Amino acid sequence: MQITTENILLIGSILLFASILIGKTSFKLGIPVLIFFLALGMLAGSEGIGGIYFDNPRNAQFIGIVALNFILFAGGLETNWESTRPVIWHGISLSVLGVILTAGFLGVFVWLVTDFTIYEALLLGSIVSSTDAAAVFSILRSKNIALKKKLRPMLEFESGSNDPMAYFLTVMLLGFVTTEDQNFISIVPKFFIQFILGGLLGYLFGRFTRFIVNKIGLHYDGLYPVLVITMMFVTFSATDFIGGNGFLAVYIAAIYLGNQEFLHKNTIIKMFDGLAWLMQIILFLTLGLLVYPSHILPVVGIGLLISVFLIVIARPLSVFLSLLPFKLKNRYRWFVSWVGLRGAVPIVFATYPLIAGYEKAEMIFNIVFFISLTSVLIQGTTIPFIARLLRVSIPAKAKALNPVDIILGDGVKTEMLEVSIPENSEVAGKKIAELNLPGNALIVVIKRKDNKYITPKGSTTIEPLDKLIIICDNRDVLKDIMGSLKLPGLYAETL
Repeated sequence: MQITTENILLIGSILLFASILIGKTSFKLGIPVLIFFLALGMLAGSEGIGGIYFDNPRNAQFIGIVALNFILFAGGLETNWESTRPVIWHGISLSVLGVILTAGFLGVFVWLVTDFTIYEALLLGSIVSSTDAAAVFSILRSKNIALKKKLRPMLEFESGSNDPMAYFLTVMLLGFVTTEDQNFISIVPKFFIQFILGGLLGYLFGRFTRFIVNKIGLHYDGLYPVLVITMMFVTFSATDFIGGNGFLAVYIAAIYLGNQEFLHKNTIIKMFDGLAWLMQIILFLTLGLLVYPSHILPVVGIGLLISVFLIVIARPLSVFLSLLPFKLKNRYRWFVSWVGLRGAVPIVFATYPLIAGYEKAEMIFNIVFFISLTSVLIQGTTIPFIARLLRVSIPAKAKALNPVDIILGDGVKTEMLEVSIPENSEVAGKKIAELNLPGNALIVVIKRKDNKYITPKGSTTIEPLDKLIIICDNRDVLKDIMGSLKLPGLYAETL
């Protein structure tokens, strides 16, 4: 079946509907939803029952880049900086040094057991060097697993921040195998330029996005999510245009934005969460359509050998070496090693050699596809068992939440404060989104001078003589709250 203008919406909507139903089933069974999306794409493809012909790596790569922007941005928006900050260096070490070591170990192994040159082998290692948390946390949620210590934020930050490094290595090694005159010395300045610019511009674009959202004053609330999507693409494309790492910039901008107050924040975060799921479905279906199952069979043997080496040796070695400077129990290191799933991102990166017209590109793509498939099947389905075996999961009784805690959101709020706004206050006339309150503090109710109570939003304007009911995680942030409100402590009363 050929995809045409007339049938693309019908075919697309049927595939999306089937994906949602399958995702619900996989959630209950505890099997990573990625497997079902890919399988559905393969079944709908030219060698499946659907007979849809799709053989365009360039279009697949474009879809992949767009999808990764949404997935990374949504992940950044939901990253809690307070819980991530204690493990930030752990995550950076895993996402930079860990990716380099994984690519190196796996590349040398592939070079030894195949007829690939060392650069070709390192290219393959680079493509599969980043992890995919989407499948991991679908399993954790479906099995209701909570992790001890700071394992969850560490794994989330690693998975969100290691794609830029894998992308850089992939593009660099592809240059080595297609161009004779490149060398490792020439890429060192490019490495620093990409990541310094990516981090800096991501932070600046994050600040600018918050400023423009709070100040632009759009007449239609529905345009605010559109504005944020626009700024996301501007962040990626502008950073990439001047030589920075666009993926890193998008992730950093989203982390900054997600930990600040801005208009329609909750609505925008929920919208991006839904869009991220949509993009994952579209991405996995597209990659499933792109692959030919008959081309996978000849690489099953070598693919299985590489997968086992990656899971059992390359990933654990890179994790243990990356986390060597930090105090962490070995069973936590082993669990981090096991959660290194390879998902859709390596398959997207594997389209780069295809587009470049490299002679072994199809073999690399098929091996990468098989590695991702086996990684999710072997590691993804055994995460609950490994978590129990290594004693890194919290028992069900210990993680039960009070209904009030569920209402209040991510963190358990333990302090409540009533703050009176004087008539001549500096914050009178400002919107809540402009107050720069600490990320772990929340205004839940405002009592007006006419004794009326209102539920505040980011766009709510503070008025003189307002009484603000604020909840926060601990007493340590009370001083920061009063500083944000430009008030001395005498205007506050702990409830």
